[in-house]
Parts: sequence; structure tokens; C-alpha cells
Amino acid sequence: MYPVVGYSNYGLRNLLEHARSVETGCQQLKRKELSGLFLVLNVMLQSTTNEEPAVDQFELPPIVHSILELVCLGVIGAELALKLRWIGWKTILKHKRTMVKCITLVIMVIEAIAVLVRQSSHFRVTRALRPIFLVDTRACGGVRRYIRQILQSLPPIFDMLILLMFFVCSYAVLGYFLFSTHENVYFRTLSDSFVSMFVLLTTANFPDVMMPSYAVSRWSAVFFISYISTVLYVLMNLMLAVVYETFTGIEKHKFRKLLLHKRQACKLAFRLLVSRQHPNTVRFKQFHGLMKYYSPKTSQRDVLLIFRQLNVSNTGLLTQDEFLNIYDAVMLRWRLKDPPDPWFSAAWPPLRTLCRAARKLVSWEYFEYVIYILIIGNLLAMFLRVLESADDLEQGARLFCASWDSWLFYFLFLLEALLRIISFGWNEYISSGWNTFDLAVTLLAIWGSALLLMAPRFTVVVILRPLRILRLFKMKKRYRDIFGTLVLLSPLMWSTAIVMMVMYYFFAILGMELFSGYDLQRNSTLGDIHRRGINASTLISYYYLNNFSDLIVSGITLFELTVGNNWFIVMDIYAAVSASYSRLFFMTFYLFTMVVLTIVVASVLEAFRFRIQYKKQTSKRDEELMLHEEVVVDWSSLERQIADPKLLEAFQMDFAFGGVTSYIGRRTRNRDVLQRHMYITEITQWLQEAELEERLDVNQIIEEAQINARIV
Repeated sequence: MYPVVGYSNYGLRNLLEHARSVETGCQQLKRKELSGLFLVLNVMLQSTTNEEPAVDQFELPPIVHSILELVCLGVIGAELALKLRWIGWKTILKHKRTMVKCITLVIMVIEAIAVLVRQSSHFRVTRALRPIFLVDTRACGGVRRYIRQILQSLPPIFDMLILLMFFVCSYAVLGYFLFSTHENVYFRTLSDSFVSMFVLLTTANFPDVMMPSYAVSRWSAVFFISYISTVLYVLMNLMLAVVYETFTGIEKHKFRKLLLHKRQACKLAFRLLVSRQHPNTVRFKQFHGLMKYYSPKTSQRDVLLIFRQLNVSNTGLLTQDEFLNIYDAVMLRWRLKDPPDPWFSAAWPPLRTLCRAARKLVSWEYFEYVIYILIIGNLLAMFLRVLESADDLEQGARLFCASWDSWLFYFLFLLEALLRIISFGWNEYISSGWNTFDLAVTLLAIWGSALLLMAPRFTVVVILRPLRILRLFKMKKRYRDIFGTLVLLSPLMWSTAIVMMVMYYFFAILGMELFSGYDLQRNSTLGDIHRRGINASTLISYYYLNNFSDLIVSGITLFELTVGNNWFIVMDIYAAVSASYSRLFFMTFYLFTMVVLTIVVASVLEAFRFRIQYKKQTSKRDEELMLHEEVVVDWSSLERQIADPKLLEAFQMDFAFGGVTSYIGRRTRNRDVLQRHMYITEITQWLQEAELEERLDVNQIIEEAQINARIV
């Protein structure tokens, strides 16, 4: 290990005091409180429902919504100014996201002032940039990382899109010269041919696009079959494979970069914590002071346990190699190894006897199977209730979830939950995700049945009774793997949902600015088939509802376009009432959704493959050893290590005075922990490469210093 520059305790104390003067604990508290306020204001800023074109119930005069917008922008501007004051105004030129946020803020302030002065709105496509403020909040850090991954995955997607569009254009030209003489309306011109082949990429117009030419010549089917086989079944799946490979590489690269970044940060922190008396080690006193700033909510007991867990050598002093694991150690959650007496040990004797009997019953090896039998019985009862005839929907709903058998199963499931709570206590009970799910579903089902008896029209509550059946899927390993994958994917799915909402908002604003002025129901340009009342016998007569009249309706229209079935009809309708180039809006939206959804599918595949490989390589015993750490604290060694009598007195509450106390630290089974286990070989190689690079850098610095000395 290379010698490091030692900093005295006085220098370290000055450094920490300077940091505290810049941002005191009061300021930290205010920032935490204001972060929620900024998020609320950002959400308010997104509500374009009161701006023209607005939802009828929420429409506000221009002067009102422009003032509200200026207030929100002012708060965001104040938050941005405070941030730049802390980190420096020159950050605007160095940090791209801050630069984009500042430029967007200035443009929106100017536009809001223009609306306030003119008392009327104008063509404001810049409203589509409002989600920038939402994504830049502290709560959306995962969303920003996911957007960064999408941007990093774009190069191979663009390569595949170029190849895809080459085939679309080639088949469009060939289709025009083959079928334009067949009186096929889909190939009358080159532009019609291109649009038809682009829509055929989604199979939304198949086989309609083929039938006119197929009626003339059966050989024309070869053209369409070859196109769909090449573009849809080969190129689209090849795109998914390329994106999956790229996404997997990005995940590994991100993990490697974060690991080395944390390692470098630990080295810098270690150099600040060492003293001249101990230039290569860190004492508990310095470590305890560091944890006050790094993790102020961590208790003193946990700080000591973290220090002991890091100190593998048991010397009472942390070396640099031991200190490098601090990020992992801080995530441990500690509890006593030997469980204390049950929570009911000091209760009233008759109650204690009852609780012991409940604990014995719940611990019975066949208790879980009894619960599964009850769930199956509930399923059979629901099946019989569905077969039973009812006079109307309300009576059928009451028979399904408010009959005597439903109340019987509700009581039994609630009794099961009470037995578990009495046996193990509330905290241990809710520590299990399945227990929390069971109790929540049971209480919701009881509430829904009671609501149905009081208000029979709320038939939607019938969905609450079957939810308990999901517990049966826990019995099969394949379903447990699926649920485990969903748990791993839950942060990613949240980020994906936000990204999709941002994309929908962006295109909804564009759609409203471009198409909100067209009334599809009364437009004479459209044929009668698209307008309800003229030919109401066809479902397509309701397509006038797919419009961009306000934000909510625009979002529903965009979702219909995402699904893909008959989406080209909406595109053709707006091309007929506006201009043919309006199809670019819909085609661009389809390409964006295709890219995002392809990345989502790739991420799901990668997460599922990662979990399956982890399960194959890790046994239950290995997983328990990986997720748990044991620390044994001897009081005599604690007295030798800690000189502060007040701190020792505080530790008497958590450690046996004059004896030995054992604690177990548990890691959360998240993706980062699993990656550390799966990439153990790669991590060793990455660390060796990093050490080699550091040595080369040190040697280069020494050589430059020697050269400069010779010159002098």
C-alpha cells in the first residue's frame, strides 16, 4: 500500500467545521422539507388541464393560469439559484442537465409573461418541456438513470432502425410498381405505398392491404409474406436481441463504474481520516465522527457494529482495505443473534398461555398447508357462486363477495393473521411481504363487502375477494422466480412508468397544439362512417372520440396508438382533415414507443435471466451466508477501544456489561447485492486493473518529478 498524506485531527476538524458552516443541519432539514414542496409544485406545473385547450371542468382564464405558472416557475428558479450558489455559478457551463433546465426555465418565464400580457394563449410547444423540471427532482434520480440507459442504448437501435427503414422503403417502391395498377388504394402513389408498408410493419392493416392485389393475382401474397417474415419476424426480433445485449453490457459497465467510483471515494475519505500518529489506519473515534456526517440517522450501536464488521483483523484500527467496504457495511440492518424472550413473556398469565398456544399452532409444520386448503376452498366457493344465477348484476355481486360463505372465509383469514401477529409480534409479522399482502387483501375484501351491502352499485369491489388466491402461486418455484423478478424490477418499472408518462405528455402537448382545432364529429371532410349518428351500427363510428381536445383525451388517444390495433385509422383521419404530412407525428410517436418498449422488454429479459442464473449458482446456504454478517462484541475489548465514559455508558443498553453479545446484520436482497455475488470474478479483475492503473499513474508522477528536479 502506498503511503498516504496524513491529516491531523485539527485539520480534519477544520474541514468538517467548514462543511458545517456551508450547510448546517438546519439547512439540510429545510432542503428535505422543500424537496417534497418542489415535487408538488412540479406536478402542479404539469397539470395542463386548465390551459387552453383545457378540460371543461378545470378551465381557467389566461390571467389565472399564467400567474400560477409564474409562481411555480419562480419557486423552481429560487431552488435552482440556491443550488447554483452552493455548487458555483460556473456549473451551468459544465453540467448539461443544469444548463438545459436554466434555458427551459428562461423560455417558459418569457412565454408565461407573454400570455399574461396578451391575455390569450399562443402556439406553445415548449410546454412539452415541462417534465424536465419533474425529472430533475431528487425523487426521480432512478428515472434519470433509466433515461441515461435509454440514451446509451440508442446507437445500436438507430443502426437497426436504418436497416429496418431500408427494407420498408425498398418494399414500398417495389409494391408501388407491382400493385398500383391493381386498383389497390394502398399503393396509388409512392407516399401511399410507404405509409402502407410502414403500417404493415405493425400488422395493423393486414390482410386488408393485401386483399385487393390478392384478388387480382394469388402470387401477390408472396410479396406480403416475405415482407412480414423479413421485417417483423427477423429484423424486429434481431433488434430486440441487439438491444438486450447492449442493455446487459450497459448494466455491467454501470455496476463496474459505480464500484470503482465508490472505491476511489473511500480512498479519499480514508486519507482525510488518518492521523499523524496512525498514518495508515483509522480509529473508532474518527470513524464515529465520519458516520455523524455520512449517515446521521444511524444509531451509535449500529456505528460500532459496522466498525467491528469492517475490522476483520480485530486490531481496533481500520486499514484502507477494510475501510473500502464501508458502503456495503452501512446497508446492514442489525438485530440480536439470540432472540429475546417473546413479546408476551411479561403478559398476564392467562394471556401468556393463549399466546404460547397460538405460537405452537402457527409453528406446526402443516399449518401452511391448512391455509392453502382454506384458499382452495374459497376458490371453489367463488366458482359455485359464479355458476349461480342472479336477477341482476347487483345481486350477483352480493352473492359473490357478500354472502355467508364469503364472510366465513374472511373470518378464517383474519383469524390466521391474528394468530400470526399474536405468535410473533407485529414487527416480525409485517417484515414478511406475503404476510403484509394477506392482511391487506383480507381487510380490503371485508371493507369492499361491507361497502357493497351499503351501496349495491359499487360492484367493482368483487375483484377484492379473488386476490387471496395469489398466495397459491407461492407453492411453485417458477412462480416464486417470477415474483422475485418483479421485486427486482419494481424500481425499474417505476422509472419506466415515469418515462412513458413523460413521453405521453410530450406528444400530447404536440398533438393538442397541432390537432385540437379539428372537430372530427362535425367535419365534412370525413366520410359518414367516422361520425356517430350517420352509421352508428359500426364500431368505427366512435372513432371521432380519438382526438386531442385536452390533455386527458390526448393521453387516451396516444395509448390507443401504442396498442397498435387500427392505429392507422386515427392517423388517416387527421391526414384527411389537416394535411398528409401530419402522418409524421403518428409515425414518430410509434417509433418512440417501439424504442422504449423494446428497451423495457430487454430489461425484463435481462432481470429474469440474471435471477435464474443467480438461483442456479447459489444455494440456500450460500445465500444465507451472503446476506448475513455476525459480529461478536466482548465488553472488555469495548472498554479498551472506547475511552469516552459517556459513550460506554450508552452502550450498556445494547451490549452485555462484562459479557459477550452477538449481533446479526442482514443485507437487503436487492440487485446491487446480487450483482456483487454474481460478478465476484469480474470484480477481482476490475480491482486488479484499477490498482495497476494507479501504480502507473504514481510512477508517471514520480518520473515527472525527477525530470523537473533535473531541470531545476
